[in-house]
Amino acid sequence: MTIVEVGARDGLQNEPVVVGTDDKVELVRRLAAAGVRRIETASFVHPKLVPQMADAEAVMETLGASPQGVSYIGLVLNRRGLDRALATTVDEINFVVGGTETFNRANQGAAIDDTMGQIEMMLPVAIDAGMATTVTISVAFGCPYEGEVDPAAIVSLARRAAAAGAGEIALGDTIGVATPTDVLRLIELVRAPAGNTVLRCHFHDTRNTGVANVYAALIAGVTVIDASVGGAGGCPFAPGASGNVPTEDVVYALTRMGVATGIDLAATVATGRWLGDRLARPLPAALARSGGFPV
Repeated sequence: MTIVEVGARDGLQNEPVVVGTDDKVELVRRLAAAGVRRIETASFVHPKLVPQMADAEAVMETLGASPQGVSYIGLVLNRRGLDRALATTVDEINFVVGGTETFNRANQGAAIDDTMGQIEMMLPVAIDAGMATTVTISVAFGCPYEGEVDPAAIVSLARRAAAAGAGEIALGDTIGVATPTDVLRLIELVRAPAGNTVLRCHFHDTRNTGVANVYAALIAGVTVIDASVGGAGGCPFAPGASGNVPTEDVVYALTRMGVATGIDLAATVATGRWLGDRLARPLPAALARSGGFPV
Protein backbone atom coordinates (compact mmCIF):
# COMPACT_ATOMS: atom_id res chain seq x y z
CA MET A 1 0.00 0.00 0.00
CA THR A 2 1.30 3.45 -0.94
CA ILE A 3 0.42 6.12 1.60
CA VAL A 4 0.21 9.67 0.29
CA GLU A 5 1.02 11.90 3.23
CA VAL A 6 -1.21 15.00 3.22
CA GLY A 7 -0.31 16.38 6.65
CA ALA A 8 1.76 19.28 5.37
CA ARG A 9 -1.15 20.51 3.23
CA ASP A 10 -4.56 19.14 4.21
CA GLY A 11 -3.35 18.59 7.73
CA LEU A 12 -2.45 22.24 8.27
CA GLN A 13 -4.87 24.20 6.10
CA ASN A 14 -7.69 24.36 8.68
CA GLU A 15 -5.57 24.77 11.81
CA PRO A 16 -6.03 27.99 13.82
CA VAL A 17 -2.32 28.08 14.68
CA VAL A 18 -0.31 29.30 11.69
CA VAL A 19 2.69 27.04 11.17
CA GLY A 20 5.79 28.81 9.91
CA THR A 21 7.63 27.98 6.71
CA ASP A 22 10.60 26.44 8.49
CA ASP A 23 8.37 24.11 10.50
CA LYS A 24 6.48 23.06 7.35
CA VAL A 25 9.77 22.23 5.69
CA GLU A 26 10.93 20.33 8.78
CA LEU A 27 7.64 18.38 8.77
CA VAL A 28 8.15 17.32 5.15
CA ARG A 29 11.74 16.32 5.80
CA ARG A 30 10.78 14.30 8.88
CA LEU A 31 8.11 12.47 6.89
CA ALA A 32 10.53 11.68 4.07
CA ALA A 33 13.08 10.42 6.61
CA ALA A 34 10.37 8.13 8.04
CA GLY A 35 9.99 6.49 4.64
CA VAL A 36 7.05 8.39 3.14
CA ARG A 37 7.52 8.55 -0.62
CA ARG A 38 4.66 10.81 -1.74
CA ILE A 39 4.01 14.00 0.22
CA GLU A 40 1.55 16.83 -0.38
CA THR A 41 3.75 19.81 0.35
CA ALA A 42 1.73 22.86 -0.67
CA SER A 43 -1.58 24.20 -1.92
CA PHE A 44 -1.42 26.86 -4.62
CA VAL A 45 -4.66 28.63 -3.78
CA HIS A 46 -5.40 32.28 -3.06
CA PRO A 47 -3.87 33.14 0.34
CA LYS A 48 -7.02 34.99 1.39
CA LEU A 49 -8.98 31.76 1.07
CA VAL A 50 -6.47 29.50 2.84
CA PRO A 51 -4.02 31.65 4.85
CA GLN A 52 -2.08 28.61 6.10
CA MET A 53 -0.93 27.97 2.52
CA ALA A 54 0.17 31.54 1.75
CA ASP A 55 3.85 30.55 1.78
CA ALA A 56 3.57 27.75 -0.80
CA GLU A 57 6.39 29.09 -2.98
CA ALA A 58 8.62 29.73 0.02
CA VAL A 59 8.11 26.17 1.26
CA MET A 60 8.99 24.71 -2.12
CA GLU A 61 12.00 26.99 -2.57
CA THR A 62 13.36 25.95 0.81
CA LEU A 63 12.72 22.27 0.15
CA GLY A 64 14.30 22.40 -3.29
CA ALA A 65 14.16 19.35 -5.53
CA SER A 66 12.67 16.24 -3.97
CA PRO A 67 15.14 13.61 -2.73
CA GLN A 68 15.66 10.45 -4.74
CA GLY A 69 12.56 8.27 -4.45
CA VAL A 70 10.38 11.02 -2.96
CA SER A 71 7.67 12.91 -4.82
CA TYR A 72 6.33 16.33 -3.82
CA ILE A 73 2.68 17.08 -4.62
CA GLY A 74 1.05 20.47 -5.13
CA LEU A 75 -2.71 21.01 -5.01
CA VAL A 76 -4.25 23.45 -7.51
CA LEU A 77 -7.79 24.67 -8.14
CA ASN A 78 -7.37 26.75 -11.31
CA ARG A 79 -4.96 27.74 -14.06
CA ARG A 80 -3.36 30.45 -11.96
CA GLY A 81 -2.61 27.86 -9.28
CA LEU A 82 -1.25 25.44 -11.88
CA ASP A 83 1.12 28.05 -13.27
CA ARG A 84 2.36 28.81 -9.76
CA ALA A 85 2.89 25.13 -9.03
CA LEU A 86 4.74 24.47 -12.27
CA ALA A 87 7.19 27.25 -11.39
CA THR A 88 8.28 25.31 -8.28
CA THR A 89 9.89 21.93 -7.58
CA VAL A 90 6.68 19.92 -7.21
CA ASP A 91 6.65 16.55 -8.98
CA GLU A 92 2.89 15.95 -9.05
CA ILE A 93 -0.26 18.02 -9.46
CA ASN A 94 -3.48 17.25 -7.58
CA PHE A 95 -6.59 18.81 -9.15
CA VAL A 96 -9.84 18.95 -7.17
CA VAL A 97 -13.50 18.96 -8.15
CA GLY A 98 -16.46 18.78 -5.78
CA GLY A 99 -18.95 15.95 -6.03
CA THR A 100 -21.92 18.30 -5.48
CA GLU A 101 -22.81 21.69 -6.91
CA THR A 102 -23.15 23.38 -3.52
CA PHE A 103 -19.83 22.16 -2.23
CA ASN A 104 -17.99 22.95 -5.45
CA ARG A 105 -19.35 26.50 -5.40
CA ALA A 106 -18.33 26.90 -1.74
CA ASN A 107 -14.87 25.41 -2.29
CA GLN A 108 -14.05 26.74 -5.75
CA GLY A 109 -16.63 29.40 -6.57
CA ALA A 110 -17.80 27.67 -9.74
CA ALA A 111 -20.24 25.11 -11.08
CA ILE A 112 -19.00 21.52 -11.26
CA ASP A 113 -19.06 21.51 -15.06
CA ASP A 114 -16.95 24.67 -15.19
CA THR A 115 -14.39 23.26 -12.73
CA MET A 116 -14.20 19.93 -14.54
CA GLY A 117 -13.86 21.74 -17.85
CA GLN A 118 -10.88 23.66 -16.46
CA ILE A 119 -9.32 20.43 -15.20
CA GLU A 120 -9.74 18.85 -18.63
CA MET A 121 -7.83 21.78 -20.12
CA MET A 122 -5.16 21.81 -17.41
CA LEU A 123 -4.36 18.10 -17.36
CA PRO A 124 -2.52 18.14 -20.72
CA VAL A 125 -0.51 21.17 -19.58
CA ALA A 126 0.60 19.39 -16.41
CA ILE A 127 1.33 16.16 -18.27
CA ASP A 128 3.37 18.00 -20.92
CA ALA A 129 5.38 19.54 -18.09
CA GLY A 130 6.28 16.05 -16.88
CA MET A 131 3.99 16.03 -13.87
CA ALA A 132 2.19 13.01 -12.49
CA THR A 133 -1.48 13.94 -12.06
CA THR A 134 -4.40 13.17 -9.78
CA VAL A 135 -8.01 14.35 -9.93
CA THR A 136 -9.57 14.28 -6.48
CA ILE A 137 -13.36 14.14 -6.33
CA SER A 138 -14.19 15.65 -2.95
CA VAL A 139 -17.34 14.92 -0.90
CA ALA A 140 -17.68 11.73 -2.94
CA PHE A 141 -19.44 9.94 -0.07
CA GLY A 142 -21.42 12.76 1.52
CA CYS A 143 -21.78 16.54 1.39
CA PRO A 144 -22.09 18.96 4.34
CA TYR A 145 -24.62 21.00 2.37
CA GLU A 146 -26.59 18.49 0.29
CA GLY A 147 -26.31 15.34 2.39
CA GLU A 148 -26.28 12.09 0.41
CA VAL A 149 -24.38 12.24 -2.89
CA ASP A 150 -25.65 10.61 -6.07
CA PRO A 151 -23.05 7.97 -7.03
CA ALA A 152 -23.88 8.60 -10.69
CA ALA A 153 -22.42 12.11 -10.35
CA ILE A 154 -19.16 10.68 -9.02
CA VAL A 155 -19.04 8.08 -11.78
CA SER A 156 -19.53 10.82 -14.39
CA LEU A 157 -16.66 12.90 -12.98
CA ALA A 158 -14.41 9.84 -12.79
CA ARG A 159 -15.17 9.03 -16.43
CA ARG A 160 -14.29 12.56 -17.51
CA ALA A 161 -11.07 12.57 -15.45
CA ALA A 162 -9.94 9.27 -16.96
CA ALA A 163 -10.79 10.40 -20.49
CA ALA A 164 -8.76 13.59 -19.96
CA GLY A 165 -5.67 11.58 -19.02
CA ALA A 166 -5.54 11.77 -15.23
CA GLY A 167 -2.96 9.40 -13.79
CA GLU A 168 -5.04 8.84 -10.66
CA ILE A 169 -8.59 9.41 -9.50
CA ALA A 170 -8.98 9.95 -5.77
CA LEU A 171 -12.34 9.48 -4.04
CA GLY A 172 -12.52 11.90 -1.15
CA ASP A 173 -14.57 11.36 2.00
CA THR A 174 -14.10 15.01 2.87
CA ILE A 175 -16.41 15.09 5.91
CA GLY A 176 -15.81 11.57 7.19
CA VAL A 177 -19.24 10.02 6.67
CA ALA A 178 -18.35 6.89 4.67
CA THR A 179 -18.64 3.35 6.00
CA PRO A 180 -16.84 0.30 4.59
CA THR A 181 -19.90 -0.76 2.58
CA ASP A 182 -20.07 2.72 1.04
CA VAL A 183 -16.41 2.43 0.06
CA LEU A 184 -16.82 -0.99 -1.51
CA ARG A 185 -19.90 0.12 -3.43
CA LEU A 186 -18.46 3.34 -4.86
CA ILE A 187 -15.15 1.77 -5.86
CA GLU A 188 -17.04 -0.94 -7.72
CA LEU A 189 -19.12 1.68 -9.55
CA VAL A 190 -16.11 3.81 -10.48
CA ARG A 191 -13.79 0.99 -11.50
CA ALA A 192 -15.09 0.48 -15.06
CA PRO A 193 -15.37 4.16 -16.08
CA ALA A 194 -11.93 4.80 -14.58
CA GLY A 195 -10.47 2.23 -16.95
CA ASN A 196 -6.73 1.87 -16.39
CA THR A 197 -6.53 5.00 -14.24
CA VAL A 198 -5.23 4.26 -10.73
CA LEU A 199 -7.82 4.62 -7.97
CA ARG A 200 -6.88 6.31 -4.71
CA CYS A 201 -8.92 7.04 -1.56
CA HIS A 202 -8.90 9.96 0.84
CA PHE A 203 -10.62 9.36 4.18
CA HIS A 204 -11.37 11.55 7.18
CA ASP A 205 -11.84 10.04 10.61
CA THR A 206 -14.62 12.40 11.69
CA ARG A 207 -16.91 9.54 12.74
CA ASN A 208 -14.19 7.03 13.64
CA THR A 209 -14.52 4.98 10.44
CA GLY A 210 -11.28 6.02 8.75
CA VAL A 211 -9.14 2.93 9.36
CA ALA A 212 -12.08 0.61 8.64
CA ASN A 213 -12.56 2.42 5.33
CA VAL A 214 -8.87 1.99 4.51
CA TYR A 215 -9.31 -1.76 5.02
CA ALA A 216 -12.39 -1.75 2.77
CA ALA A 217 -10.45 0.07 0.05
CA LEU A 218 -7.63 -2.48 0.36
CA ILE A 219 -10.09 -5.34 0.00
CA ALA A 220 -11.51 -3.61 -3.08
CA GLY A 221 -8.06 -3.53 -4.66
CA VAL A 222 -7.08 0.09 -4.01
CA THR A 223 -3.35 0.42 -3.31
CA VAL A 224 -3.01 4.19 -2.77
CA ILE A 225 -4.41 5.85 0.37
CA ASP A 226 -4.14 9.40 1.71
CA ALA A 227 -3.38 9.92 5.40
CA SER A 228 -2.25 12.77 7.63
CA VAL A 229 0.35 12.46 10.35
CA GLY A 230 -1.23 12.80 13.78
CA GLY A 231 -4.69 12.88 12.21
CA ALA A 232 -4.41 16.63 11.67
CA GLY A 233 -6.59 18.33 9.13
CA GLY A 234 -9.98 19.37 7.90
CA CYS A 235 -11.50 21.42 5.12
CA PRO A 236 -12.18 25.17 5.54
CA PHE A 237 -15.21 24.82 3.26
CA ALA A 238 -16.71 21.69 4.85
CA PRO A 239 -18.40 22.47 8.18
CA GLY A 240 -17.72 19.81 10.79
CA ALA A 241 -14.94 18.08 8.88
CA SER A 242 -12.32 17.07 11.40
CA GLY A 243 -8.98 15.44 10.82
CA ASN A 244 -7.83 13.02 8.16
CA VAL A 245 -7.27 9.40 9.03
CA PRO A 246 -3.97 9.36 11.00
CA THR A 247 -0.93 8.08 9.13
CA GLU A 248 0.47 6.27 12.13
CA ASP A 249 -2.84 4.48 12.82
CA VAL A 250 -3.03 3.35 9.19
CA VAL A 251 0.60 2.21 9.15
CA TYR A 252 0.08 0.23 12.35
CA ALA A 253 -3.05 -1.53 11.07
CA LEU A 254 -1.56 -2.35 7.68
CA THR A 255 1.75 -3.54 9.11
CA ARG A 256 0.00 -5.84 11.59
CA MET A 257 -1.98 -7.26 8.66
CA GLY A 258 1.23 -7.96 6.78
CA VAL A 259 0.73 -5.16 4.23
CA ALA A 260 3.97 -3.32 3.45
CA THR A 261 4.04 0.49 3.50
CA GLY A 262 7.77 1.21 3.71
CA ILE A 263 7.08 3.69 6.52
CA ASP A 264 8.76 3.56 9.92
CA LEU A 265 6.03 3.56 12.57
CA ALA A 266 8.08 4.87 15.49
CA ALA A 267 9.43 7.78 13.44
CA THR A 268 5.92 8.63 12.24
CA VAL A 269 4.52 8.58 15.78
CA ALA A 270 7.35 10.87 16.89
CA THR A 271 6.62 13.24 14.01
CA GLY A 272 2.93 13.36 14.93
CA ARG A 273 3.79 14.29 18.50
CA TRP A 274 6.25 16.90 17.23
CA LEU A 275 3.54 18.42 15.04
CA GLY A 276 1.09 18.45 17.94
CA ASP A 277 3.58 20.52 19.94
CA ARG A 278 3.70 23.08 17.14
CA LEU A 279 -0.08 23.19 16.89
CA ALA A 280 -0.33 23.57 20.67
CA ARG A 281 -2.69 20.63 21.04
CA PRO A 282 -2.52 16.84 21.17
CA LEU A 283 -3.45 15.37 17.82
CA PRO A 284 -6.08 12.61 17.66
CA ALA A 285 -3.98 9.70 16.38
CA ALA A 286 -4.49 6.69 18.66
CA LEU A 287 -0.85 5.64 18.21
CA ALA A 288 0.27 8.98 19.68
CA ARG A 289 -1.26 7.85 22.95
CA SER A 290 -0.65 4.13 22.90
CA GLY A 291 2.46 3.65 20.77
CA GLY A 292 2.94 0.55 18.67
CA PHE A 293 2.86 -3.10 19.63
CA PRO A 294 4.90 -4.98 20.71
CA VAL A 295 6.19 -2.15 22.84
